[in-house]
Amino acid sequence: MSVIITAIILLATLATAFLSSIFGMLGGLILMGLLASILPIASAMVLHGLIQLTSNGYRAWLNRADIVWPIVTTLFMGNIAALAALVWVAFTPDRITVLMALGLLPYIAWALPKNMVLDVSKKPIGLLAGAVVVATNLLAGVGGPILDVFFQRVRLTRHQVVATKAVAQALGHISKIVFYGGLVASASCQDWPSLYLLCAAIIASIIGTTLGKRVLDTMRDVTFFTWTQRILLGVGAVLIGRAIYLLAA
Repeated sequence: MSVIITAIILLATLATAFLSSIFGMLGGLILMGLLASILPIASAMVLHGLIQLTSNGYRAWLNRADIVWPIVTTLFMGNIAALAALVWVAFTPDRITVLMALGLLPYIAWALPKNMVLDVSKKPIGLLAGAVVVATNLLAGVGGPILDVFFQRVRLTRHQVVATKAVAQALGHISKIVFYGGLVASASCQDWPSLYLLCAAIIASIIGTTLGKRVLDTMRDVTFFTWTQRILLGVGAVLIGRAIYLLAA
């Protein structure tokens, strides 16, 4: 792996961890789009999962007082059910499919009718959300944008949303690592990042998460929810454009 690609990955890890620490998502979407463009998909999935597991785990720790554990428990049950069903399916999506899926997720979430009661604090909805997170993590590498749909109807503060989603997404990334780890282990390691890069990326993720927490503490709830949607749709448009460009090439 070249020095330029290594530098790009580390800078992207720092920047996206900072963004995720503020909004509870978005960073993973951007990072997955980048990794899917420069690495084999299976390798990108596992590297992304390890980086995001660190980022989400540390973010959950920083906001641990605001985690809503009953919601986390229900989401985890949904995670297990989906992983048990999908672990027997062997597939690796191609680059265009991953980029298109990543780009469409924010628009699917945005287009859902407002009267749909997708309150994650209700157990049936929480189970559905947990299953959806695992499914989208395995297909697109990121479940944050679609997970956010289930938090729009719940009465939580921005800190509770960020903290609870951090735990939920960490669980989703563990599922992804388990699923794709076998594919990477059985494939060529030519394009697999070195241990040095992985350690450096984890450190960059922790630094970005710490800096983002300071911004979150000064932000208002209204600003938090408004900018979450704006950035999601903007990033989605870029990824859809990239997928179309590759399809036409």
